[in-house]
Amino acid sequence: MTYKEIYTESIEKPAKFWKEQADAIEWYNKPEVILSEDENGYPLWYKDGELNICYLALDKHIQDGRGDQIAFIYDSPVTQNIKKYTFSEVKTEVAKLAGGMLSLGLKKGDTAVIYMPMIPQAAFAMLACARIGVTHSVVFGGFAPHELAIRIDDCKPRLIITTSSGIEIDRVIAYKPLVDEAIELASHRPKKVVVFNRKLGARVPFKKYDVDYDALVYGSEEAACVPVNTTHPLYILYTSGTTGKPKGVVRDTGGYAVALKFSMTHIYNVQQDDVFWAASDVGWVVGHSFIVYGPLINRNTSLIFEGKPIRTPDSSTFWRIIAEHKVNAMFTAPTAIRAIKKEDPDGEFIKQYDLSSLKAQFLAGERCDIATLEWYQKHIPAPAIDHWWQTESGWPMIANMMGVEQLPIKPGSVGKAVCGYNIRIFSEDGTEVEPNKEGYVVVKLPLPPGTLLDLWKDNPRFKAGYLEQFPGYYFSGDGGYKDDEDYIFITGRVDDVINVAGHRLSTAEMEEVVSSHASVAECAVIGINDSLKGQIPLALVVTKLNDEIEHYQLEQETIKLVRQQIGAVASLQNVVIVERLPKTRSGKILRKLMRSIADGESFQIPSTIDDESIVEEIDTVLKKYKIGVYNIK
Repeated sequence: MTYKEIYTESIEKPAKFWKEQADAIEWYNKPEVILSEDENGYPLWYKDGELNICYLALDKHIQDGRGDQIAFIYDSPVTQNIKKYTFSEVKTEVAKLAGGMLSLGLKKGDTAVIYMPMIPQAAFAMLACARIGVTHSVVFGGFAPHELAIRIDDCKPRLIITTSSGIEIDRVIAYKPLVDEAIELASHRPKKVVVFNRKLGARVPFKKYDVDYDALVYGSEEAACVPVNTTHPLYILYTSGTTGKPKGVVRDTGGYAVALKFSMTHIYNVQQDDVFWAASDVGWVVGHSFIVYGPLINRNTSLIFEGKPIRTPDSSTFWRIIAEHKVNAMFTAPTAIRAIKKEDPDGEFIKQYDLSSLKAQFLAGERCDIATLEWYQKHIPAPAIDHWWQTESGWPMIANMMGVEQLPIKPGSVGKAVCGYNIRIFSEDGTEVEPNKEGYVVVKLPLPPGTLLDLWKDNPRFKAGYLEQFPGYYFSGDGGYKDDEDYIFITGRVDDVINVAGHRLSTAEMEEVVSSHASVAECAVIGINDSLKGQIPLALVVTKLNDEIEHYQLEQETIKLVRQQIGAVASLQNVVIVERLPKTRSGKILRKLMRSIADGESFQIPSTIDDESIVEEIDTVLKKYKIGVYNIK
């Protein structure tokens, strides 16, 4: 079938289409009810089905005689360690860890938090939870204790699984003290903390609630897979919201398994036994979908990479891994390619490696600029495919569906709508706009299988944030437009969430931290364009009357506060002092106006502004500190 034929069928006959896709995976009880609604009228897929996603990822391949195939390749340039795990080896460790969790009192329906770096045990912990019906919530290891505590209080885990340490380019980070601090900060108290000791010299303070990972695994019997209903929450994954309070996106099990199998074959064009590498982290949705569950369900070898695209040891790392492990398809954020391009503009390292195994390079997580795309296509023989999706969707929404038909690539566009996603561009009043006119990116309900089921314990926020602005449609929070050939271009967030190197971060949350500084009267945090990370935060601060703190001191103390409360992932580096912030007459801070000034974009001064002269003031201050376009060399 052509792209147009398969896409049209998925939109016009969704139940028939997704019934056929469900046949590609194995069920304990095959669903009879393909599409229905929950008690709130929200679409549900396969509600009467039963399955286990850990069985699909591991046990099925072993039963099919493929237990000796490599499931994971762990490549860690920061520890100079490469280790390969077969499906049989992973299944044994996962089943024993699951048995150990059962012995600690966990049962189907409980929750567990996983706080780990990019090591195999993080994936084992996820699969062990899935094996026994425990809902996992992976928290990115770069988040500070305060952020971890918020998530502990929201999902109330019975267990936390962590490690002794993570490794950055130049230092070892002790994880266990961070977990202990988070537990002290949280109101909820997990019963146990399972600690995997990497023996890298990090301090591992012992607490009464601690359990040694190795002792638990090797002292336990293997647990069998527990059948769960299709709509059983596989995981909760927190994403930034505009209020500063993280949103716990709930993913079902059955629809997700179907969608991932479909993605691997129809979007990424990955065949069974191929090597797939998503250079991301299990703390993000990419890691859930395309490091752990998607590749394993599709019987691919998946890479777990602990390192950076540069300085581990240099900008040849990606090419070395592709050549050494014969990677067939790769996924990364454009930031990584920009970093490599900056270090090796002429692609000298690329010439040293045989990259003939690579069939396609997929880019997502943030907007890919045309210059980066063109640089990649100049130096690498494989096509570079930009595509777009969200934590909420769990799998691609707009792409070039390489497993169906490779369409011409349009630089700047993320492709066309993926099967199941009826994507429209709306004006503010909910009417569809003409081609090439920018508007809000929305998706007509029902969303396809595998997308978000709800927000954890917060259905009113789910409805308010995604469904109520345009009834009958899911609101993505992004702006964009379609051209005359239905190619879609994403222009960025329309709310106060910024995208720093592919990580969605709440400016509201950063403002809360910045405003806690004793010298700050009020502040605004905005995302401004950055040539490497896409966006970076900028804090504009009004100090308290008669407070004479030096700019450098305020900046350093504020940066430290944000690192302590949110983590280094926030990347706050610039804090500027202003006399006042631009506001409407009703007192609303005009953040979009400040973004436009910093990014050197043309703008109209809103008629509701309190005082037009402040525009020149902000412009002068940013020039003084060489912030925004004034800092571009």
